[in-house]
Amino acid sequence: MAYQALYREWRSQTFDDMVGQKMITKTLKNAIVQEKVSHAYLFTGPRGTGKTSAAKVFAKAINCKHSVNGEPCNQCEDCIGITEGRVNDVIEIDAASNNGVEEIRDIRDKVKYAPTQVTYKVYIIDEVHMLSTGAFNALLKTLEEPPKHVVFILATTEPHKIPATIISRTQRFDFKRIGLEDIENHLKMIMENKELPFEEAAVKIIARSAEGGMRDALSILDQALSFSEEKLSVDDALEVTGSLTSEIMDLYLAHCVKGETEAALSVLNKLLNEGKESNRIVENLLLYCRDLLVYQKAPAILEQQVGLITDGFKALSQEVDEATLYSLINELNDTQKEIRFSHQPTVYLEVMTVKLATPKIRPVANLEQGSVTESADVQFLVDKVSQLEKELQQLKTTGVSVNQSAESRGNSQNAKKPKPSTYRIPTEQVYQVLEKATKDQLLAVRGAWQELLQFLSVTQRAMIKASEPVAASQDSLIIAFDYEILCHKASQDNDLLLAMKNGFERLLQYSPNLISVPKEQWSELRQSFISQMDQDTSSGEMKTEVKKDPVVEEAKELFGSLVNIIED
Repeated sequence: MAYQALYREWRSQTFDDMVGQKMITKTLKNAIVQEKVSHAYLFTGPRGTGKTSAAKVFAKAINCKHSVNGEPCNQCEDCIGITEGRVNDVIEIDAASNNGVEEIRDIRDKVKYAPTQVTYKVYIIDEVHMLSTGAFNALLKTLEEPPKHVVFILATTEPHKIPATIISRTQRFDFKRIGLEDIENHLKMIMENKELPFEEAAVKIIARSAEGGMRDALSILDQALSFSEEKLSVDDALEVTGSLTSEIMDLYLAHCVKGETEAALSVLNKLLNEGKESNRIVENLLLYCRDLLVYQKAPAILEQQVGLITDGFKALSQEVDEATLYSLINELNDTQKEIRFSHQPTVYLEVMTVKLATPKIRPVANLEQGSVTESADVQFLVDKVSQLEKELQQLKTTGVSVNQSAESRGNSQNAKKPKPSTYRIPTEQVYQVLEKATKDQLLAVRGAWQELLQFLSVTQRAMIKASEPVAASQDSLIIAFDYEILCHKASQDNDLLLAMKNGFERLLQYSPNLISVPKEQWSELRQSFISQMDQDTSSGEMKTEVKKDPVVEEAKELFGSLVNIIED
């Protein structure tokens, strides 16, 4: 006999065989025992959770003459015939390919005929949300008043697309995602039954990759068994699922929290060169940060879920504080949303890495010194609170009056102003560019901006991705950066400036002088330039009016070059 896939070989044949859906199976079994079988059911839930399998088991159970406690015997002629698809009274329809009005009208015409082989005629309509509006309307009357010998079972992964008039005429059962532990136990049972050696950690990796779907878990296991040689190992499971090893994630996040941007980008580049998918990288890192957070609060629970915990993971969990983990999780979550519909997912990963590894952007735990390096704003607030505490203590001891206290606080606030920006903006150069800037030149630069990234290295590309061109003249270009620290780095990076000039030269035959400004100050610069231009324009108009005085012009016409104009 030809080889049969695991998800087909181990398809549930009884309600007790179904994994993770106890409430649903118990309800259906009780309905059969109590002879309260409804005329229509709606099974909803994610893919691979047992909707179609439950429908077939239910069709066997209501037609089995030797049913015990609502379970089919799977030995009588009717049960075997339904399992093998030989009973004409159990009809399975794929609504994705039979979604027209004619197909549903055909069902409506045939339901009035009594079953020929079994007690109930059962229609299983899979992916029912794919039916057209006309098909739903044709099905509506049949669902409302079907013959007593007909049972409809509708299955779908998208119940929100089904009209409310259809849902109200059915008993709805929502299949939930199968728990991680249930999937693991089922996979172990199959491996032990087939007498195949395996590592428990490998089964855990496969179960987690299945995302709550038993069919997905069995398909991945099938692929992993074909890939492995003698024993299903952790490396085999990682290779088949495309997941990251614990060691590589330890290394990547350690570089990020230390602020080692170049090293973190090198690790990311290695993963991409190995063919790892961008969304899988972010997903694994997100789960890894979640595991770090859980391990800090409940290590026993995580050890039970994950199994193998590396020394690097334990060390990282002790060094990274909760605030940093929350920051990592939020950044990873935002990146996951961005790359979902992006044609350049790699760029988002590189920008994410730079953000995670830049101390200026978020608090970063120093793994070597065990300290936390705050940003400038956080440090300012810490100093301010400390100063206020000292003043309060002084008031308690010396009894200074309220007015003096208020004056002291005012002086303290004036003395404790935030540190000015360390980056000196070339205002004069910016004004010169704005004076000659043209919209066409800027549009040309923006059109070639994404292509320009291909001429840069990984580190340069990540830095420039956090910026945008805002003004361009024939010989100069202003670039606004999201963060001042990146602006400062870019302005001093001669290799980056040269690479960008060469890129523009090849793309647009344009070799501009590059000027970097922080994005938060760009609007102020632009507004200041506009105000200055308005003043110059007003002054120029006044001078023009003086020169065009009619008396002076008439004198010029009468006396020519003899006229000498003296302004008072």
